[in-house]
Amino acid sequence: MPDEIKTLSSQLAQDPDSLLFLRLGELLRQKGQLDAAHRVALTGLERHPHLPDAHDLYARILADKRDYERAFDEWDMALRIAPDHVGALKGLAFLYFKVGDVQQAAAHLEAAQRVAPDDPGVAQALAMARGGGPGGGSAEAGAGGSAAAEPEPIAPAAQPLEEARVFAGLEGAQEGLLLLDASGRVLGGALKDPSGRDVTDAVAAYLAGVSQEAARTVKLLGLGRWTGLAAEGSLGHVHLAPPTGEALLLVVRDRAVPMGRLAIIAQRAALAARRWLEGGAHA
Repeated sequence: MPDEIKTLSSQLAQDPDSLLFLRLGELLRQKGQLDAAHRVALTGLERHPHLPDAHDLYARILADKRDYERAFDEWDMALRIAPDHVGALKGLAFLYFKVGDVQQAAAHLEAAQRVAPDDPGVAQALAMARGGGPGGGSAEAGAGGSAAAEPEPIAPAAQPLEEARVFAGLEGAQEGLLLLDASGRVLGGALKDPSGRDVTDAVAAYLAGVSQEAARTVKLLGLGRWTGLAAEGSLGHVHLAPPTGEALLLVVRDRAVPMGRLAIIAQRAALAARRWLEGGAHA
């Protein structure tokens, strides 16, 4: 492999517009040289912005680096260019599976299986998705890494958050994110309506007790532990999640943000909120 990497690097240097960057980037990714793979893929993507395989390669590298939001965007772009792109379908299924949206994961895998019925990775991942909730992800069917027995965190461990700001450092830190306790008391974040008027307290009042009601409902239905609830609106999307059993997180984003990416943003914010709550910063 090192000799092939050296040869491909030399050939690509002589012909920068060559599609050899796809093979070179993949070899570097497999070797674990993610920074080098990232540079090769990004340079190739800049030269071939309408090539779905370029977006697929870049997404797989981003997923290996655990930059799941950008990976989602790249696989989504690959599908916009080529709706039957198997790699992108598998990649999005991998991400949906990681955030616990098994239904969407299965739908993408079924679409991939229609295009590539003999792909063993798709069949294996689809069987896993149909068999139950998230218990890890097959990277052969998804982002291309090794399979895991348990789902990995959506975001790598972050530095300790500033106590005064629950969502410090996160996208939309103090707007579009709202953390409440069981009684509806605002612990962090803020919300505004489309006209810019602060509606934090009003929304908090409406959401008081929602987490307990959701937990009670899924228990009565025998659905297990609730992990999230998403809704689409005419002007935007919302996602509810319980960072802990006594708290509720609301994430609001514009309709331009895909629901899958919204789930990833919510998972990341929930992780930050859980660290903050468990650290006692809200006391």
